[in-house]
Parts: sequence; C-alpha cells; structure tokens
Amino acid sequence: MANKQRGLKRREGSGRDAGGFVALPWAVLDSAAYANLSYPARALLLELARQYVRDNNGKLLASRAYLLKRGWNSNDVIHRARNELIAEGFLHETVKGHRPNKASWYALTWYALDRLPGYDTGAVETFVRSAYQNSVLCPPDGQGGRPIAPHGGQGA
Repeated sequence: MANKQRGLKRREGSGRDAGGFVALPWAVLDSAAYANLSYPARALLLELARQYVRDNNGKLLASRAYLLKRGWNSNDVIHRARNELIAEGFLHETVKGHRPNKASWYALTWYALDRLPGYDTGAVETFVRSAYQNSVLCPPDGQGGRPIAPHGGQGA
C-alpha cells in the first residue's frame, strides 16, 4: 500500500498525465524529410509511434482495420501517407501483407530494429537506421513538393 501511494505521488508531481508517451526525437522533427511530409503523413507517423513499446519495432501496423478505431476512415489517405513515410525514410516494411487478412508490419527508423520472428527475407538486411536523414528539403519557392490538394481534389 505504501509503495502504491509513493508511486501515485511521484506521478502527480511528474508534470505530465499518467500513461505512456510518444518519444519523437528533435532530429526527426527538424529533418528535411519531416518538412517534406504532408499533414496526413505526419499524423500517421504519430499513430505508428504510438504503437511502439520497447520491443516491437518491426511489428507496427498501418492497416485500415487497425486505424479505423483511431479515426482513420479512408484507405486511400492511409495508403498515400504510408507510402510517403516509406519514401522519406521514416518507415521500413518488415512484412509484406496480403489479402485476405495478413497486415504488413513496419518499423520506425529512428529506433533500432527489434529482431522478431516472422520478418520477410531481407527485411533485417535492408533496414537503414535513421534513413530519413538522407532526404533533401523541397525548393524554397514551394514548387516541386507535395501537392496541396488531396488526390483527385481541386488545387488552390
């Protein structure tokens, strides 16, 4: 009982709400690759970072079935954001999903890849730690970056 009270006191005075947290290094937030990301890709990056807990980097999910309960309704938005995160070096696919019910698995590149059973052949060998640091910032005039309007939408 005394340990429980001490633990509670410590949490109350810790300066943050109880529960886990997402560790997002400044190196990620200050990178050219992050500056290149669309807002849906940034949001998906947070959803994937939310799943990481100590030893599951390489088994994170970005499937619509998983993200639906987190408010993601569009498979197209998820697909584009996920591809963007892979292209910019934030995500690495460790298992290629397939229909009808096998989801792909992903790893965040700012963490070390956890050695888990079930990865596709070559997934460990092709993992590049901090791959997002190899990106280049889009031109200062704003041209040549990501499209402003959603796919199939009208531009400004």
